[in-house]
Amino acid sequence: MKKDAYFHRFYGPGWPSLAYLKPFFFSPPAPHGWFHNSGNDSATLDLLGVDGTDDLPAGAGRIDIRLSLWGNPDLGVLLIYSKFGKAPREDYSSMGDLTRLKEWVRTTHDDPMPVGLFIPFDQAWLAVKEFIETEGQLPKSIEWVRNRDLPNGTFPDP
Repeated sequence: MKKDAYFHRFYGPGWPSLAYLKPFFFSPPAPHGWFHNSGNDSATLDLLGVDGTDDLPAGAGRIDIRLSLWGNPDLGVLLIYSKFGKAPREDYSSMGDLTRLKEWVRTTHDDPMPVGLFIPFDQAWLAVKEFIETEGQLPKSIEWVRNRDLPNGTFPDP
């Protein structure tokens, strides 16, 4: 199994340490986070080749896990946990205020993201920390919603 990441100025291979990540969720420049001085509001932590599939190529049996994050200084962080390379694909989003699913905020790349899936920075930190400590398990420290259970149009086309 290989680890890869993109977070602020950290580019894998490997994952950044918890000591590197924590200030982006708590210390100044939070709540501006990693996008405050990098110009990017997204990040990923990847595990490539889980469940004994590390010797297989992508698209030919390898199973990968990705934790994607989008930060917003006013709303917090949207997390999406994805496990793919096998059927059915599993996608979960952090559960914020679901009454706000039909409200969107634009990312720095101009993609619309549902306001109702953002959670506070401190809660997002718990999930990121747990994801790292459990080697990519779906964190139990926050609530998740299966993406297939979200209403159509939750993630509109950009």
